[in-house]
Amino acid sequence: MPADVRAQIPSDIVEIERALSRISHLLNRARQHHQIAVEAGVSVDRAAVPILRLLHDAGPQRSGDIAARLAVEAPHVTRQVQRLESVGYVERVPDPADRRAYRVRLTTAGRDAVERVLGVGCQSIQHALSAWDPGEREQLATLFNRMVDDFVRVAVERGILPK
Repeated sequence: MPADVRAQIPSDIVEIERALSRISHLLNRARQHHQIAVEAGVSVDRAAVPILRLLHDAGPQRSGDIAARLAVEAPHVTRQVQRLESVGYVERVPDPADRRAYRVRLTTAGRDAVERVLGVGCQSIQHALSAWDPGEREQLATLFNRMVDDFVRVAVERGILPK
């Protein structure tokens, strides 16, 4: 971004972007994923975790819908689903709305794996924020969710994410 454009951006927005960039870097480091996977006792690719999380939160999905919701290419999802299927974390089931299509859903083992990964992740966050007052954590959660909702809204408006 040219310096003159950046100079017009409020300093709080610059600081928010900087913090988000740092968080993203910390959360997406291969070493961080490996440590969480080891602690959770789950062997899964870092790229598969968002798919498992989506299936955990939203239930069975078509592969194309997974790709659209995660804003990734369909072949990426196909590869990850094949890997997750080979380790028994997901299965393909007929789509009740269209028997020619299928949905991907978590197996019992997949649900257990996701819950263990999420549990370790939550413990890590709890440890990092242990000195924070519960009210501050609640406020942060509220503001994060509001921010994410606004980011999603803008991404939908821009055609980056489906409606």
